[in-house]
Amino acid sequence: MKQLNYQQQGTGKHVLLIHGLFGSLENLNMVAKVLSEQYCVTSIDVRNHGGSFHENGMSYPLLAQDVINLLDHLDIQKTDVLGHSMGGKIGMQIALDFPDRVNRLIIADISPVSYPAHHLTIIEGLQSIDLSKIIKRSDADLQLGQYVDNKGIRQFLLRNLAMTKTADGVLSFSFKCSLTNISKSYSQIMEGYLGDNKFSGDTLFIKGGDSDYIQPQHKKRITTLLPNSKVKIIQGAGHWLHAEKTVAFNKIVSDFLSRQN
Repeated sequence: MKQLNYQQQGTGKHVLLIHGLFGSLENLNMVAKVLSEQYCVTSIDVRNHGGSFHENGMSYPLLAQDVINLLDHLDIQKTDVLGHSMGGKIGMQIALDFPDRVNRLIIADISPVSYPAHHLTIIEGLQSIDLSKIIKRSDADLQLGQYVDNKGIRQFLLRNLAMTKTADGVLSFSFKCSLTNISKSYSQIMEGYLGDNKFSGDTLFIKGGDSDYIQPQHKKRITTLLPNSKVKIIQGAGHWLHAEKTVAFNKIVSDFLSRQN
């Protein structure tokens, strides 16, 4: 059975961290570092991302089962789960389908609903990069800039570039993520939770004040699926709230987990 790539640090009760689309376990490093002072933190790469296996299909039941397989492999019977964006949807799928495996749930800036396609230009831009013409990362940035205006987003996306050096010193670049599988599965990634299960455990949504991913009209769906949930808002933060307001984000997470112990 294929297993997700993961890193573990710290000791104590288990906390699982799940990154978002086009990300990797490195994205939540600053969260993992703080939590590992009190917990055993497992950070994962979702399939088709980072160092994990590439395989077609990215429905949330599939992505949740990947995580359950890893938890079984690591003999983790129950864990707190923190997921950002797509990782938050995976976290909710795990909690709703495998409630006995999740203690508390933290969802960063996403709702259990379907979203309109809004990454198509990014996917097109990444697929358009001519890797044979890249000598340094700035070359890739120049190409991607024709599709993505925001430099910070380009820098985030280009973390997916892996650089290797041949014996004669020639550099070559490749993507760690599977653009092909992500593109094929994109409609699945945009889906919301399709079932009618409920998770009664303590759940915290953390919303970026400047982000529109969690909206008032989502409240009914959230409270139906996750009746013991509440929301905290970080003002001045967008969708990448854990990176933009790391100290505030980590405090909210730590306070939530410590109060519930």
